[in-house]
Amino acid sequence: MKYAKTKECLNQAVADLTQLKTVVRQQHWYMRGPEFLKLHPYLDDVMDELDGQRDLIAERLITIDGSPYSSLQEALDHTKIESHPGKWGVPTPERFATIVAGYRVIEKDYADCIKAADSEGDYSSSDIVTTCNDDIEKRIWMMQAELDKAPEIDK
Repeated sequence: MKYAKTKECLNQAVADLTQLKTVVRQQHWYMRGPEFLKLHPYLDDVMDELDGQRDLIAERLITIDGSPYSSLQEALDHTKIESHPGKWGVPTPERFATIVAGYRVIEKDYADCIKAADSEGDYSSSDIVTTCNDDIEKRIWMMQAELDKAPEIDK
């Protein structure tokens, strides 16, 4: 089967992007406080970006004869990002730390996908995922800056 490792990695990214969008949505819904008016629309942008990446990666997977996870159950069965019930009263730094932890999982997914795609000669998938990874690293940097921390990409 052509691009077997790449397909597996791309599907893992689909599952984790689906779950991370849900995590961000939860933080978005359960947010209150003085930063609400600034951060609520920011998280809308984050969700849009995650959804766009998921669609791009799923469509690439279809292009190379793969079958992306397309149900919530499939995403839940395969995601590496934890799920927790929503809570009121969580401070913004804790909310962002939860989101950044999910981004770190996606960052690892993308590194694995780039390696797999390159090793299998699927340079189009590698290029797509590299571009998505650039956006993920930028989001990590921005959220870490909001928390008054360095991006810590090299950890």
